[in-house]
Amino acid sequence: MNILITGGTGFIGSHLSDRLIREGHSVTVTGRSAPGDLQLPAGVRYLQADTTSPGAWQKEIGLQDGIVNLAGEPIIGRWSDEKKRRLRDSRIQTTRNLVDGFPEGKPIWLCSASAVGYYGFHGDEGLSEEDGPGTDFLAVLCRDWEQEARRAADAGARVLITRFGIVLGKAGGALRRMLPAFRWGLGGPLGNGRQWFSWIHIQDLVDALVFLIGRPDAEGIFNLTAPDPVTNLEFTRAMGQVLRRPAILPAPAFALRWILGEFGSTLLEGQRVLPERLIREGFRFRFPTIREALAEETP
Repeated sequence: MNILITGGTGFIGSHLSDRLIREGHSVTVTGRSAPGDLQLPAGVRYLQADTTSPGAWQKEIGLQDGIVNLAGEPIIGRWSDEKKRRLRDSRIQTTRNLVDGFPEGKPIWLCSASAVGYYGFHGDEGLSEEDGPGTDFLAVLCRDWEQEARRAADAGARVLITRFGIVLGKAGGALRRMLPAFRWGLGGPLGNGRQWFSWIHIQDLVDALVFLIGRPDAEGIFNLTAPDPVTNLEFTRAMGQVLRRPAILPAPAFALRWILGEFGSTLLEGQRVLPERLIREGFRFRFPTIREALAEETP
């Protein structure tokens, strides 16, 4: 297949494009950086483009069998008004421009990323794909993002919306930022540590995306999270045990809110999200528990 990956130069996109190339697909990735600034997997074609704006890059869509939409400003950081604008534009405008570029009458599929932040905050309640959106900033962002992707169905496309948990891998994502502190024995829970931490290992995430892309009957919403969500405190203890380091220094809730504002409050909440549809489809996880995932990524 010919596959276009928006935002394909990042942590997830690099892993996915490498896997797709190895399976014999033709892969084009988009990004804003100059080609010389990037190290892409061998065989990947690069298209420099600002996907938040319409342009010549949209002609590439008609040459593809499918699109994986991973574009998005990193969520980490203090959410100023300008940061929120970038978070929305990078997701919603890109998805809108993608769908607007879909050719009429050509079979094509769209696999568009979203996040478990869609559900908002529900304490200890387990959440499946059937549950509705929350009302906080991140939930509304995910809701609007998904609505843009769903428009592709009007053009006859098969649409997959994949809600990612926190992706764990030592080469990027949240784990890369946390590892140095834990290795020095300075890690600990965020606030009281009772908030849920819905996560997935990078290899399982890529496996799940390839699994769904390859199933012509798969469409709709899929939670891409491990089947064993943990609390932040359980995650912290597992990290300390795997690294054989103490992990008892908490990050006080008031400090997180003071430093990170609204994003800090989000870190102190969380969702207990379950991959019910993925399991029903017959997907098998390589790393179903947090200990297995951390042992693989923190040698």
